[in-house]
Amino acid sequence: MELYFIRHGKTQWNLEGKYQGGHGDSPLLSESMNDISLLAKRLQETKIDHMYASPLPRAKVTAETLIEDMNRQIPLSIVDDLREFDLGIMEGRKFSELENEIPGVIYAFRNQPCDYDSDLIRGESFEEVAKRTTGAVKRIVDENQASGSVVIVSHGAALVTLIQSLLGTDIADIRKDGGLSNTSLTHLQYNDGKFKLIKWNETGYLNKKLDSSDTI
Repeated sequence: MELYFIRHGKTQWNLEGKYQGGHGDSPLLSESMNDISLLAKRLQETKIDHMYASPLPRAKVTAETLIEDMNRQIPLSIVDDLREFDLGIMEGRKFSELENEIPGVIYAFRNQPCDYDSDLIRGESFEEVAKRTTGAVKRIVDENQASGSVVIVSHGAALVTLIQSLLGTDIADIRKDGGLSNTSLTHLQYNDGKFKLIKWNETGYLNKKLDSSDTI
């Protein structure tokens, strides 16, 4: 079974350096529509049986636009457990402000997940996000009878945690391969109960130089 994981297109808050989280949201930038069109071309010849997306508008709109741009009849299901981390009091706040106010929490979230104390921001832990997102993907695998090809559209931090957890990575090493860029493509294969990484954070089809606001 082939699984393609897509991080949503770039949003206004991504550009402004703000945390969105599982409750916050902001509109996709106009440039993101072009990026999604380029992703559609990248996937045009790829067999896709079903698409799944987080219910948050930035992910849902990315999935809907992708299907439209591909001009193919691909069923789309919205899965609540694919939403982004609940980031509590961090949501809607600028990275730079929080780095000054709670530097230890921010550093741990980005670099040392095993030291991240989600209680301090009244949010979700890496363990909680790993449990709900991997559970969602395992249900998706079962629904598709472990064959075929699916696309999953979700969010940067949740996808890093999800994908690495599927690969058996410990929470302490969740960040070992870096983050995921907006409108990026990560490819896993599932066979005989195991997930295998084929490609991490593919972005070459976007034909542009990415900056720090593109990746988390």
